[in-house]
Amino acid sequence: MLLSSTPTALRFPNMAVPSLTFPKGFEFRSFESKQSVSLRKVVSCSVSGDSGASVGNYNVPFPTDYDQLLQQAREASELALKDRKQLMEIEFPTAGLDSVPGDGEGGIEMTGSMQLIREFCDLFIKSEKVIRTRIFFPEANEVTFARGSVFEGASFKLDYLTKPSFFEDFGFTEKVKMADRVKPEDELFVVAYPYFNVNEMLVVEELYREAVINTDRQMIIFNGELDRIRSGYYPAFFYPKLAALTKTLFPKMETVYYIHNFKGRNGGTLFRSYPGPWKVLRRVGNKHICLHEQDSMPTLKEVALDILPSA
Repeated sequence: MLLSSTPTALRFPNMAVPSLTFPKGFEFRSFESKQSVSLRKVVSCSVSGDSGASVGNYNVPFPTDYDQLLQQAREASELALKDRKQLMEIEFPTAGLDSVPGDGEGGIEMTGSMQLIREFCDLFIKSEKVIRTRIFFPEANEVTFARGSVFEGASFKLDYLTKPSFFEDFGFTEKVKMADRVKPEDELFVVAYPYFNVNEMLVVEELYREAVINTDRQMIIFNGELDRIRSGYYPAFFYPKLAALTKTLFPKMETVYYIHNFKGRNGGTLFRSYPGPWKVLRRVGNKHICLHEQDSMPTLKEVALDILPSA
């Protein structure tokens, strides 16, 4: 998989994203789930902007804007931390709450994630924990850009997963030994959108294996588009190490906040906020109606071909 020959931080289309303001000068890059689960229909699960389907006494509505989304993601992450979850995933569209991957320019989507990561961290991480939080971006040049824009003046530690090499045009990056990047005082890792270069998720697995397992540290993967790997977007024959993550890394991961939209005549949304169930929603007017819910994550294929058409 080839990398762009132009440094990421040098190109960024001047486009607007709803509810967000982005710095100039960035272009990033701009994927579906495969697990066998039993589906159960739920007759009485409805959710709108005021109320949500419940798990015990836990209720959550589909967010009306990004401010509410970030609050929900913060609360879900806090509950997961209390339950001692070490590896977590947050995934949602950044080009609008009803958008799908690819609706926005690659640079817009990733810069949107960078902005939202900063806002999420400001909400989620207590002031005394800021200097104990390390945020990993995919490449070294993105760290440079982040320090001069979205994260300017912040005390978070910014780091990178890969470093482009002289042969970047041919898809090569320099190996970064993750154990050398981590410091003893680090408590939380936030990994930003590791999905353009296939090596990035392999480095994330290394980081988890070498610096999180058997420690009190925790890791959040933020908008990693992991459904690409779950769905077999990367053929196992050509990407055996990446495909192996579905058996080694993913089973250990808790998806604490998730939104995936489906377009077309049978459109809808797959939504989850920890510790609630996975819900399939359909927008009717200004409300979201819950069509189906289950305890485990359905595949995107199951939602698109089985649940939404039969609702």
